[in-house]
This record gives sequence, C-alpha cells and structure tokens, in this order.
Amino acid sequence: MSTVSVRIDKDLIDAARSSASAEFRTVQGQLEFWAKVGRAALDNPELPASFIAESMMSLAESRDDSLPFVPRSKK
Repeated sequence: MSTVSVRIDKDLIDAARSSASAEFRTVQGQLEFWAKVGRAALDNPELPASFIAESMMSLAESRDDSLPFVPRSKK
C-alpha cells in the first residue's frame, strides 16, 4: 500500500484522534474509516450513515467471534 501526504485541518485531526482512541484505531485508520463511510454514504443516499458505518465495522470483525443466526421460533 502506498501513502500520500495531505494537509488536513488541525480540528479534524483532533476529532479523529479523540474518536480513534475510543474506537481502538490509529488516527490514520480513523480518517480512512470516515472517508470510506462518507464515500459509501454518497454512493447510497437512501441509507443512513450510521447504518453504513455499523455495516463496515461488522465486516471488519473476525468471523471466529461471530455467533450463528438463530431464527425466532414460530408460534
């Protein structure tokens, strides 16, 4: 993976640093996550950004930690 230097407003970096700490990501990882969520939100305007973010986080989770789907019993 190659990298590129860009200028980003200090306030955005500070917000990313705060969120990154809470979500166990690096500042770079947090900015990349926000960019991916934003891009997906623009591509899918009918979906709430929170749904997109939660979906992306679930895709990043290990399948070893997941539980099998158990349907509700029918009455």
